[in-house]
Amino acid sequence: MDQNLIYQLDTIVVAPDGRRKPGEAEAASEHVLDVLVNERPAYRMACTKTFLKELVAGRLKTDGLIRDSSDIYQIILCRQEREASVFLNHEVSWEDAPAMEPSCCTGNRTYGRAGGEGWRKLPHAVYQPDWIFGLAEEFRKGTELHDRTGGVHLCMLAREGRVVFKAEDIGRHNALDKAVGHALLNGIPLGECMLFTSGRVPEDMVEKVIAAGVPVLVSKSVPTKESVELAGEYGLELICRAWPDRFEIFNGAGDGMR
Repeated sequence: MDQNLIYQLDTIVVAPDGRRKPGEAEAASEHVLDVLVNERPAYRMACTKTFLKELVAGRLKTDGLIRDSSDIYQIILCRQEREASVFLNHEVSWEDAPAMEPSCCTGNRTYGRAGGEGWRKLPHAVYQPDWIFGLAEEFRKGTELHDRTGGVHLCMLAREGRVVFKAEDIGRHNALDKAVGHALLNGIPLGECMLFTSGRVPEDMVEKVIAAGVPVLVSKSVPTKESVELAGEYGLELICRAWPDRFEIFNGAGDGMR
């Protein structure tokens, strides 16, 4: 692991009786990435400094700026990886950024949002229960960055029950975008995938998955009422409270299970 991702911090440990003693803690580092699309500022993202091209590609997809990787002519990261210049094969029609604040915990800033064709009904999900239990078990194994800091989210990309990519980030939205971006950049059909996220599932997380065209979203945490309703409207199989011994389907009777 890149040691620049983790920093050692001095702390003061306080006991219930008021006694204090010196302590140490490991913390995940925070990276800021500015993204230009066709030479126009598009995003400022606070993220974990891993899989930055995947993060950018995934964000373009889940924000509706691109349909697939063929829309991307080039992604260039500067030497310090503080700026990403994206050149698309088409012009982007920009609208003002939406007034609603996203639930992203990293305070990412969006300078604009592209107009698009709109979301489409997702393909019918077909999966085996063992795939969900397997993902939950894989998540329980943990990762070095999370185990050492406790300060990152994980998103796993799976196809036919097999994990093909894992991404960690200080923001759950970023981790999901990295997983989507990996599929895009590696020719993996998103309609045949499922995503497993470590975080809760508000409406804007469901929006991302619908925009990506992924038919199954799994989380160890819980959804909101609005996210369940939106998932049902677009045919997203929303599975939450997924643990190695049980999971709950929040928007149907599990018709996709086989």
